[in-house]
Parts: sequence; C-alpha cells; structure tokens
Amino acid sequence: MATPAIMRNQTAITEFILLGFGDLPELQPLLFLLFLVIYVLTIAGNILIVVLNITLILAYPLLHTPMYFFLSNLSFLEICYTSVTTPKMLVNLLVELRTISYSGCIAQMCFFSLLGTAECLLLAAMAYDRFMAICHPLCYVFAMNRRVCGCLVAGSWLGGVAVALIQTALIAKVPFCGSNAIDHFFCDIVPLIQLACGDTSVNWTELLAVATFVVIIPFGMILVSYICIISTILRMPSAEGRGKAFSTCSSHLMGVFLFYGTCCMMYLSPTSSNSLGIDKLFALLYTMVTPMLNPIIYCLRNKEVKGALRNFLGRTKCAPQL
Repeated sequence: MATPAIMRNQTAITEFILLGFGDLPELQPLLFLLFLVIYVLTIAGNILIVVLNITLILAYPLLHTPMYFFLSNLSFLEICYTSVTTPKMLVNLLVELRTISYSGCIAQMCFFSLLGTAECLLLAAMAYDRFMAICHPLCYVFAMNRRVCGCLVAGSWLGGVAVALIQTALIAKVPFCGSNAIDHFFCDIVPLIQLACGDTSVNWTELLAVATFVVIIPFGMILVSYICIISTILRMPSAEGRGKAFSTCSSHLMGVFLFYGTCCMMYLSPTSSNSLGIDKLFALLYTMVTPMLNPIIYCLRNKEVKGALRNFLGRTKCAPQL
C-alpha cells in the first residue's frame, strides 16, 4: 500500500512541460513560420477538397461514388487531426514557458489517438473500396452501396473512439510523480507512458495490442488488397484501362505508405533504437506533412476530378447573368 508521502508525490503534477524544439532557440522563429505555412495550407487544402467534392457531386451525379465519399471524410478527419497538435505547438514556439495542464495533455492524447486510429481504419476501408472496384467490378455497385460505405466510415470513427477511451482510462490511472517534462511537441501516448513512475506494463500491453489491430493488421489487409489489384490490372487487355486503373490506385497507395510508414517507424520500432530527434521528425511527417500532401495526392492529381472541375467552372462562366 502506498504511503502518504508517495501519494502526495503522485498527485503533485498538475501540468506538463512540452520541451518541443526548445533545444533549437535560434531556429524557433523560422520553425514557427514554416509550421504556420504548412498548417494553413493543410487546412485550406482539405477544406477545398471537402467543398469541391460536395459541389462536384451535386453538379455531377456520376461522381457520387464511394471513393469521393471516403475522400471527403478523410479530408475532414485530416483537418481535425492536424488541429489537435499544431496550434499548441505554434504557441509554444513563441513563448518560453511551454506548459500544458494535466487535463489538457490527457485530452490532447485522447483526441490524437481517436483521430489517428480512425485514419488507419479509414485508409483500410478505402483500400477495400479500390479492391472491389477493380477486382470485382460487376459486384461493386451492390457491395459498396451507401449503407456499406456509411457503416465503414462509422466503424472507423467508432474504432477510434474505443481506442481513445481505453488509452485515456489506462493513462489516467498511472501516477506521475517525477519529472513533468515531455521531450515532444505534443502529448503522445509513448512519452506519457515513459514519464510515468508506476507500473506501466498494462499500458505497454495495450499499446502493443492497438499497434497490432490498428496498424499491422489493416496495413497487411491493404497490402493483400493491392497485390490482388495489381494482379488484376496487369491482366487487363487495354493499355488505357490499365493506365486509368493505376492512376486511381496510385494516389491511395502513396497516401497509405506515407501515413503507415511513418507510424510504423514511430510506434513499432524499439524505443531505444530511435533518438528523440528522429521520433520528432517522424511525428512531424504524419501529423503535418502527410495531411498537407493528401489533397494533392488524392484529388488534385485525379484527372476525373480536374476534368469535372473545369467543366463546372466553364459552365458557371457561361451561365447567363440575372
């Protein structure tokens, strides 16, 4: 049983210090400008994609397909995902005292876990959509109807909620009675577990289980799906058909490798193998760079969307003025 002195130490921490990039004071103004530009581009690009998809789907019912439904949800998720960590990081680059309250830190970890898990599952759902569209085109309309697509998106969000609630409940039970300095730019689950002074075996076990069911298994399913997809594409007799199929899948595959690759390097490698600087670099890639690139990867490279957008803008310009 814990002594009163230990109990007092365990409840003493009411805030954490996010060290972030404090070891680079001369670069902080430049980092602030760089991250601010990335954040603005990310928000603007993903909002544009959501509005663009909705507008084009209303104007062109042909584009009312599961792929664009998933893309709109992914863009909305990316807006939330990057907004959980980036604003606080930008503020910390301008101030000397980089503190965050205990409740604020736990809330940030909770929402980051929720949105990260939801994105992993949504990317897997998008891979399944591409698999059905290319490998089983005759069944596609029935297999990927609105109800199925809605259930896949809802399942992604519910999976994120479940993981976030479990991780939050477990980390809330862990005592923090030593240092309150987190050598990261946001409250991630791994630095918090490493900072705890009690028994964290349950937390590490849960984290391994989440990594297995949220990262490894969905990523394996995506790889299997794309092996089948590529095999099907190579058997297509038409070179034009092969090119169109590759173009629609390459965007999703690129986004998958960007997101899953950095997540695997961050969460599945031994904690001692990566330096703190490398961990921060990986975290920047999947929290800022990937969300910024997604609008370019998924939509702005898509010829079908660009063609529909040109037609829509041309029709708008030719509309009679009232």
